[in-house]
Amino acid sequence: MKILVFAGSTRHQSFNRRLAREAADLARTAGAEVTLLELAELDIPMYNADLEARGTPPDVLRLKRLLWEHPAWIVCSPEYNGSYTALLKNTIDWASSPVAGDPDWGDGTKPFRGKVVGMLSASNGRLGGLRAQSHLAPLLINLECWLAPRAYALSGAASAFDERGALLQAEHRDGVRGVVEQVLWAAERLHGGAAA
Repeated sequence: MKILVFAGSTRHQSFNRRLAREAADLARTAGAEVTLLELAELDIPMYNADLEARGTPPDVLRLKRLLWEHPAWIVCSPEYNGSYTALLKNTIDWASSPVAGDPDWGDGTKPFRGKVVGMLSASNGRLGGLRAQSHLAPLLINLECWLAPRAYALSGAASAFDERGALLQAEHRDGVRGVVEQVLWAAERLHGGAAA
């Protein structure tokens, strides 16, 4: 099963980027073919319909293809002001915007439809980014994703990782593993290992 893992942050010391790396490692251990996407490596501007009318940026097309090629996703969302980040929203807005006249991407929902998505978050606060997940869930459902019932929010993230970025406590790894395994289980049943 192919799984795409990414965080809604580009910050160098981001807790959620560390969490994404941990999720990717656990998915590999479970036998999945993992792509760990760093959004900082994509040249994607703030969404603007006038800009889009002059041509969809090449990295947006690359993003659409990456999303489409992976039946399973893990999204690690920071929490800013009780919700998900502007970076994550902008990424989703570009990926879901139809490309006029394009035979592959004229349907804006195509990169999202039927994907099995697991939500993780990490925050130094007591809720661990849970409010970001509560806002992200309806957005993904609106785009026709299947959400894994299990999610995990890591609180106290500043002291949760070692110097290599690995989770220190087994209970935290188990929380992440539970989401990863549920996503892979559901995606295997919905997609049988093939791209959607």
